[in-house]
Amino acid sequence: MYTHPVKPLPYGSGLLGPLDQNLAALRRRVQRLLTAALIATNVIGALVVVGLAALLMPAPGMSGDLVRVTAIAVPVYVVSAVVAGTLWGTGGALRTLRWAAEGRRPTDAERTASLRVPLRLTMVQAVLWGLATLVFGGLAALVQPAVVLTELLVVAFAAVVVCAIAYLFGEFALRPYAALALAGTTPPRPVTGGVNLRMLLFWCLGTGVPVAGLVVTAVLAWVRGDVSTTKLAVSVIALGLVVLCFGLLVTVFTARAVVNPITSVQNALGRVRAGDFAVEIPVYDGTELGLLQAGFNGMAAGLAERERLRDLFGRHVGHEVAVEAMRTATELGGTVRTVSVLFVDLVGSTALAASRPPEEVVGLLNRFFTVVVDEVDRHHGLVNKFVGDAALAVFGAPAPLGDH
Repeated sequence: MYTHPVKPLPYGSGLLGPLDQNLAALRRRVQRLLTAALIATNVIGALVVVGLAALLMPAPGMSGDLVRVTAIAVPVYVVSAVVAGTLWGTGGALRTLRWAAEGRRPTDAERTASLRVPLRLTMVQAVLWGLATLVFGGLAALVQPAVVLTELLVVAFAAVVVCAIAYLFGEFALRPYAALALAGTTPPRPVTGGVNLRMLLFWCLGTGVPVAGLVVTAVLAWVRGDVSTTKLAVSVIALGLVVLCFGLLVTVFTARAVVNPITSVQNALGRVRAGDFAVEIPVYDGTELGLLQAGFNGMAAGLAERERLRDLFGRHVGHEVAVEAMRTATELGGTVRTVSVLFVDLVGSTALAASRPPEEVVGLLNRFFTVVVDEVDRHHGLVNKFVGDAALAVFGAPAPLGDH
């Protein structure tokens, strides 16, 4: 016996709210999530810059002047990036999603633009952190030229981390809008970069950037030749721990990003198996996983239509006939069967109709035919037709019956 599992979250996370939230609440929720993601990604990027520059890279120590300049420049730039990102990125994203606030279906162009909002937010971060690379590299060139290469590398690494996190956070926060954009339609191919891009970004976060840091650390130590083994060991150990810990965290996020849409399909399949053909899951993923969700909805709609036609067919010709018609192949010319035919009528029906009120006669006939239909059905027969007060029952066709 099938038991319903715990009701799944419609978008794979409670942070995204219920399925039936109003559009104004949805807009506020998504705006808060995007703003929080923007702040978080830039803070993470700043921490990556400070951590790599101060602790990990085996370069000459930062001078006091460069430390002071960096201590001022990093917070100022992060705040500026958050403000610019909010006005340019988040504001532009909400303008792209204006069709949802207006309560109408998106055009094809609006649908495509809406599903590409995470990519647009990523490009905003790429521009901002590209400028950061130039700014901090320029400051290092003015204050301490010996560490210019180090500054450029650590800011570039931070830019990769920020862009990857921005894309993944944006894709997560915009799931409700993706569900609205994809409702009632099945794109022929993924509108966004697909699962491949998502896996590549996760790889960059959990493996690519930390391992690249290890490689750069070794190259710088080899080129400079004046790096102590202790400093090199600290750098390698720190980056190795980042690979182990952060890589595990990213792997968990990767699994959830893939498993959540599949789980929604799995739960819905259980409901279909239990006979609930009205199930529909929100399609909130623009990748191949979203196509899987949309494909399930199309399949469930087809099964619901088939079940409705089966029920109507059974009501018109009887359950046994409907089952037999669906079970066996159609044969031109029909089949030969040995059948038993039974005529049943009501004795004295003419006199009864002449002497009793019409309502009473109709009620009596209905009760009589109810008994006839129940008994014929109990013996696996078919009521072929009703004529006045009589019924014609057939046993052995169309469903074969051994003893009739």
